[in-house]
Amino acid sequence: MGSSFPGSISTLLDELPKETWYGSYLYNWEGFWYRGHHLSAAMAARSNFRANDSDVFLASSMKTGTTWLKAIIPRIMNPDVRITNDDDPLLKHHPNELMPSLEVQLFIANPNPDLSGMSSPRLFRTHVPFPMLPESVKNSACKIVYITREPKDTFVSSWHFMNSAITARGIDPWPMDEAFGTFCRGIHAFGPFHDHVLGYWKESRKRPEKIHFMRYEDMKKEPREELQKLACFLGKPFERDEDVDKVLWRCSLERLKNLEVNRHGVDPSLGIGYKHYFRRGIVGDWKNYFTGEMQQKLDLITAVKFEGSGLDFGY
Repeated sequence: MGSSFPGSISTLLDELPKETWYGSYLYNWEGFWYRGHHLSAAMAARSNFRANDSDVFLASSMKTGTTWLKAIIPRIMNPDVRITNDDDPLLKHHPNELMPSLEVQLFIANPNPDLSGMSSPRLFRTHVPFPMLPESVKNSACKIVYITREPKDTFVSSWHFMNSAITARGIDPWPMDEAFGTFCRGIHAFGPFHDHVLGYWKESRKRPEKIHFMRYEDMKKEPREELQKLACFLGKPFERDEDVDKVLWRCSLERLKNLEVNRHGVDPSLGIGYKHYFRRGIVGDWKNYFTGEMQQKLDLITAVKFEGSGLDFGY
């Protein structure tokens, strides 16, 4: 579909609604907000990407527990959990490298990259909303894992992450009240958050064999059970309980945070230090930042948006 647009992407962007977000512009396309280069890459992926039935996609809104699953899913798909520490890919690779992003990495520089060299099963990630996925991803037998998170914690995590990114470029951090206002209006990268979640949630209800819907809070509360369900969905069930524990330890946020590869270096796609992908990772961190008024406002938006969907975050 992306190739059907007349003129260049810059011409298209000039015609789209735009808003300022953390020192750069976001553009609204089909009801969702994108940074310009990510929109261009997402359009190219929608036009040119061809899914294999064995592909696995990790989809999410930003800062919902994605980095944790970027480490876990490759481990599940490589079920030799007897791997020695010396061979552990997490020792040498940030999780971003193990599941490359369609719109942030693969289709940025080249609108039709050659992916033939990727070994099967190919593992990808994306932040694009469900309608923006390539048709072959929707219609093939490939599997999609979607993870979401309580919106107040999602906002706080995103605020820290984005301010880390812009301050590294010498830009003053964005005040929380201003960032919160745009989040509540749905204006943030790949937002609105609630519409993003609902798109995948509704599709997962219709096709549970296609989309496995996860909540970060469930992963934190019942990690063994959630990991076993995820492995079964991916067709790689664990044969022994001890293997579940090994994967949980290997991919734990505490271990990932302290690995040398994640303490140094910069993500070449975003210019963000690898260390900023790991912060506290706890449930309820929003309580350290929100006023009562902020809590009430976002909870009300969430209740209205999710009403009748069967989805909630426990309130």
